[in-house]
Amino acid sequence: MSMSETVHTSVIHPVPYHAQWASPELVPAIIGREIAAAEDPLWPAYGADSAEAYEWWSWRLCGIACLRMALDHWRDKTGAPAVPSAMALAEECLKAGAYVKRDDGGLDGLIYAPFAVYVRDRWGLRAEALPNLPATSLPGHLAAGRLVILSVHPSIRTLDADPQRKGGHLVLAVGISPEHVVIHNPSGFPDTSQQFHEVPWEDLDRFYAGRGVVLGPPQSSDRG
Repeated sequence: MSMSETVHTSVIHPVPYHAQWASPELVPAIIGREIAAAEDPLWPAYGADSAEAYEWWSWRLCGIACLRMALDHWRDKTGAPAVPSAMALAEECLKAGAYVKRDDGGLDGLIYAPFAVYVRDRWGLRAEALPNLPATSLPGHLAAGRLVILSVHPSIRTLDADPQRKGGHLVLAVGISPEHVVIHNPSGFPDTSQQFHEVPWEDLDRFYAGRGVVLGPPQSSDRG
């Protein structure tokens, strides 16, 4: 039985959007290597110490962009007066073990289990790291008012017919309908796949690695 036959509701949460880069409109040019990320004029808003540091981190913080969206959505429940910068959150996640800098200069992460602990302890939100998170479970989570960070291939932004693999990039599921899962994609393209991008259920499996992190508000009952 297809998802369109089993999902009988439509829910879209009004989650604010945050891109992986400081200037959402420049994402196509940055990803296409037409400009370097360091040329983004809004890089100081990222909280980085330099344009070069921004360049290095911005390619790696899709998970932080998802967290910023969730924190913005539940800001009244976390008590934060404003959503922290991407670098402020990345530095906290480094200390929490959700990112690990390698000796070769690379970065491991987002590491789900310590990330979920960090989100619970630091922000008071519900967070559960799920290495086995089937697509069939997403409607229940989203209908209950939760948001879900999903591991997908980055070419989901164009619904590539033949992605190289599954996973490797994080997006935030913010809604469902019988026909689609609705995502905010930190590296999506303006006006097409950044905000409230409708991904048909039958296409999701090409990109989705079947794992992620479920986020919810810090109350006994979730709200949308």
